[in-house]
Amino acid sequence: MNRKKILIAVGVVVVLAAVVVVNLTYTQTSGVDVTAESVQKRDLEAVVSASGKVQAKRFVNISADTMGRVVNLAVNEGDRVAKGQFLLQIDPRNLKTAVDRGEAGLAAARSQLQQMWASVESARVQLGLATETQRRQDDLWQRGLTTKEAYDRAVTDQRLAESTLKEREQQVTTQERRINQELATLESARYDLSKVRIEAPFDGIVTRRNIEEGETVVIGTMNNPGTVLLTVADMSVIEAEVEVDETDIPALALGQETTITIDALPDREFPGRVTEIGNSPIQTIAAAGQQATNFKVVVTIDGEIPNARPGFTCTADITTATRDKVLAVPIQAMAVREVVVDQDGKIVREPKVEGRRRRRPTEANTNGADLPAGQSRKELEGVFVVRDGTVEFVAVKTGIAGDRYFEVLSGLPEGTQVVTGPFSSVRNLRDGDQVKIETAGSTPR
Repeated sequence: MNRKKILIAVGVVVVLAAVVVVNLTYTQTSGVDVTAESVQKRDLEAVVSASGKVQAKRFVNISADTMGRVVNLAVNEGDRVAKGQFLLQIDPRNLKTAVDRGEAGLAAARSQLQQMWASVESARVQLGLATETQRRQDDLWQRGLTTKEAYDRAVTDQRLAESTLKEREQQVTTQERRINQELATLESARYDLSKVRIEAPFDGIVTRRNIEEGETVVIGTMNNPGTVLLTVADMSVIEAEVEVDETDIPALALGQETTITIDALPDREFPGRVTEIGNSPIQTIAAAGQQATNFKVVVTIDGEIPNARPGFTCTADITTATRDKVLAVPIQAMAVREVVVDQDGKIVREPKVEGRRRRRPTEANTNGADLPAGQSRKELEGVFVVRDGTVEFVAVKTGIAGDRYFEVLSGLPEGTQVVTGPFSSVRNLRDGDQVKIETAGSTPR
């Protein structure tokens, strides 16, 4: 090999070496582009959101208690009504006939009772005469002035008159009971007749009308519900009935403050408080076809809402907890990693070697059986803290969750800088990775 070829080969080697050195240097100094934020004290508010419907606290579905045709309908849907106001009437002719029949029967029974009382008085007179005759015959018999036949006849007549009086009095008692029966039947007929006239049970609004004048209503049976004619609601007290996921129920309590937004009334919020938390779950079908377990929660809205109607869709934001001036970490900074911990629960890390990226705690021992005594593998929730251009996974214990931040209970002092994004970077970061914090206005790669 001549001198020229040797020089060319040496030159190529030098160039390649320079390229390798430059690439290594760039890799070591550039790092992963991330965004970061310092842990600071903030005011936090934990909120549970749920959707549902608006309805009146007090409402009644008015059904028919008697079958018949509607002959007079006095209200329309949306009308305001006062307690006792006439709403509608069902044809009363059949029931009116029953009342007239009952009144006639009662009058006849009372007339018969008067006749029976007259017969009782007659029986009493006959008993008095028979008693007097028997007394005289007894006196004559004692003196031997009458016959045995006349004496026995007088005794028999007295006993017969006594028996007749008792019979007549028993007939009067039976007739009085029959009159009470007729009176009860008449009262029942009058009550049935009163039910053909339907009045408003309280002040409110007719929120639904399912009947037209001339239609026939049907009363309910055990298996078939009756016709719901009208729905009257008292809109002075309005409730929001929402469905809350089972995972949020333990955080709810009666009296918690709530903000209600109604889809039909945009740009307005209405305050309220939780007044009822259901104990029985509501089984619903989720989007994926699986069953979702929700619970009914009732929120009473403060004040009146003039334009509200039952059935309006609403959203309730229930404030379950508040914290003032507590350490808070961004929600997007939180990550879950499987790490190796010692018997005290502290993360076991490999010592950092200059020029080589430190492996994450779980990379040292991939098999739990190969871990040293006292160490174990565990999934922890934490953040990546930025220290001298590299990141370190630190376990964090959190409290309530606000809109954008978690409450920090332990693990991070104030002012600690943590990685917040991008999401792909947080997901793939490893303990000891070099990072480069993006400045405001720059776009992370």
